[in-house]
Amino acid sequence: SRSAMDHQPKFFENLSGAGKAIAVLTSGGDAQGMNAAVRAVVRMGIYVNAKVYFIYEGYQGMVDGGDNIVEVSWESVSSILQVGGTVIGSARCKSFRTREGRLQAACNLVQRGITNLCVIGGDGSLTGANLFREEWSGLLEELAQKGKIDAEAVKKYAYLNIVGMVGSIDNDFCGTDMTIGTDSALHRIIEVVDAIMTTAQSHQRTFVLEVMGRHCGYLALVSALACGADWVFIPEYPPEEGWEDSMCVKLSENRARKKRLNIIIVAEGAIDCHNKPITSEKVKDLVVQRLGFDTRVTILGHVQRGGTPSAFDRILASRMGVEAVLALLEATPDTPACVVSLSGNQAVRLPLMECVQMTQEVQKAMDEGRFLEAVRLRGRSFENNLNTYKLLSHKKPDAELPKSNFNVAVLNVGAPAAGMNAAVRAAVRVGMTEGHKIFAVIDGFEGFARGKIKEISWGDVGGWTGQGGSILGTKRTLPAKYLEKIADQMRTNNINALMVIGGFEAYLGLLELSAAREKYDEFCVPMVMVPATVSNNVPGSDFSIGADTALNTITDTCDRIKQSASGTKRRVFIIETMGGYCGYLANMGALAAGADAAYIFEEQFDIRELQANVEHLTEKMKTSIQRGLVLRNENCNENYTTDFIYQLYSEEGKGVFDCRKNVLGHMQQGGAPSPFDRNFGTKISAKAMQWISKKLKETYRKGKVFANTDDSVCLLGMRRRNLVFQPVAELKSETDFVHRIPKEQWWLKLRPLMKILAKYKTSYDVSDSGQLEHVAMLPKEAETGAI
Repeated sequence: SRSAMDHQPKFFENLSGAGKAIAVLTSGGDAQGMNAAVRAVVRMGIYVNAKVYFIYEGYQGMVDGGDNIVEVSWESVSSILQVGGTVIGSARCKSFRTREGRLQAACNLVQRGITNLCVIGGDGSLTGANLFREEWSGLLEELAQKGKIDAEAVKKYAYLNIVGMVGSIDNDFCGTDMTIGTDSALHRIIEVVDAIMTTAQSHQRTFVLEVMGRHCGYLALVSALACGADWVFIPEYPPEEGWEDSMCVKLSENRARKKRLNIIIVAEGAIDCHNKPITSEKVKDLVVQRLGFDTRVTILGHVQRGGTPSAFDRILASRMGVEAVLALLEATPDTPACVVSLSGNQAVRLPLMECVQMTQEVQKAMDEGRFLEAVRLRGRSFENNLNTYKLLSHKKPDAELPKSNFNVAVLNVGAPAAGMNAAVRAAVRVGMTEGHKIFAVIDGFEGFARGKIKEISWGDVGGWTGQGGSILGTKRTLPAKYLEKIADQMRTNNINALMVIGGFEAYLGLLELSAAREKYDEFCVPMVMVPATVSNNVPGSDFSIGADTALNTITDTCDRIKQSASGTKRRVFIIETMGGYCGYLANMGALAAGADAAYIFEEQFDIRELQANVEHLTEKMKTSIQRGLVLRNENCNENYTTDFIYQLYSEEGKGVFDCRKNVLGHMQQGGAPSPFDRNFGTKISAKAMQWISKKLKETYRKGKVFANTDDSVCLLGMRRRNLVFQPVAELKSETDFVHRIPKEQWWLKLRPLMKILAKYKTSYDVSDSGQLEHVAMLPKEAETGAI
């Protein structure tokens, strides 16, 4: 898309939906976030002057017609963003599978002039939609022959356009990194596992947890990765012959290491290498018979499909919904039906049938026992998860580990961020697997200078993935004033490489250490930084560990506040978020919570803007939605403080609405890490440690490590679709050091989205979207940032 961007940018204001009718339906199993997608389709459709219709009860409603197909307004989708499931209903529909059923459906759509369909569902629902599209002209001719529609209508409504969005908690659809609902389902699983851990710990029990996923092991695999389960069973990767023995050995070894509990996760579709099912009961009986451990089974069932959507799913679904409308506006009779999805951090369009065929290939490979192929077809994100899990869950006997004779120090720098501990755990375990000795530094650079450093082993980091904050302790202190002492400690402990997990201070710290290389040989070692800060303000990475957890905290709080405001009527809340000068939390929080405005430092605003926002809210109070939500980043403007904005709104809104304010504060740094942060922290940190091993080998000369080039001090970040190592020296030009933010931030492109969904007229550059890509079998080396 780079070349496309050098041409004229494409703005969505120039795309009109006038004269078009779009219908949205949800089909198949429900998933959290479907409502957010429905809301985005409806509002974006109305925004571009199209007519938008709900089809209630999925394809059944399309066949039954009548009041199952209704035109909707802006307010129809108010207050559904935070609701799980789908408010327009979903049903399994037998009649749509028959030609008569589809004939009736076509008749119902044509009568209302609907030729654009947005289908939110799983692969079955999308395949059905594609067949409907292929038959469309034949169906219309048949209707004309039967006298149900006139010849004019056949010409006028000759083509049906279809865009799909995948809503499925299983994440079983090829071509999309994350389907709508997957992240929320992981939230439910992790909440349960965290709760079970405490009771298992008390009684020294073994728990077998069964999670959903008939044909796809994604949920089982990622939750096992996110909670450090002892064993996991998934359909794509059946255990080898004799797994019963190896599992029991593993469990008893863990007990011998003073571990008081075992967690085993079983996907409901788990099989052995002869395609025979492995059930949770079977696993339990095995553990009881062989080991005599006190064992319990917990089947999570439909809990996983319920509850409020996570911040990630709301943002994903909102982005996809807007993208779907754009795709419908640009569709021609010749473009294939497409699905909109995310690849890494980028919205893409893929031909629907290519994705479906690939998804079916996976199932075929599994049925035929080609399991390695099945894992490969699932895509690189799935493969990465599996490899990382294998790396971290089983400690090899010391005799089998290589001996590298290198010492690597790991430290946390900056403010605490949820997921830091998961990153430390992955670093320690991968480092040990690579044969290094790992040293943990307590309390950041300050602790380093004071010699607070000790060797840390495999067992020391057990159970760390679920712990919030920073167990090692973290400080904002920069190394510059302690250079002499830190160099001493590096020499004393013979440290050959540094891994720094932290925020903007960690980045500044590495810059200072690399500048000090001229004077101190001790700093001529490979150093890598893994970004971890709630603010997400580190240059070189789209995401940082901890930001997702903070975003969920903000979203949960906003949901509660919105409820309170709805109860009192005509009330506007001003909410202050953290982030330093970086508006990520305020902007994305506003998108996820359905706020009316978000004030951020990156987009300057003046009194006229504040005035316009007040007028906008005054108009809103005349509708049925009588509440307002405004987010303000803590440093967005030194004079327009939270108090100032609160007082201004209170004065200007007199007689129309009243105002309250709320400063969220440090609760944004705390809490158990979200599944995204556990997983992202684990994977990015494992990759960083592998880079350290590679650099140590490259820079080891004549019995010592000596690294003094720029490319030996790197930051590992996620850029669009890839995890990339970038020399910190090269990132200097991309950094605004005064305000501690990157000069260019990807999420500012999503800013118009929030405004559109809040009914503001705005300009939106959509040059990035629109190229139809193909589902490629990706080469082994390619690593996505997808979790």
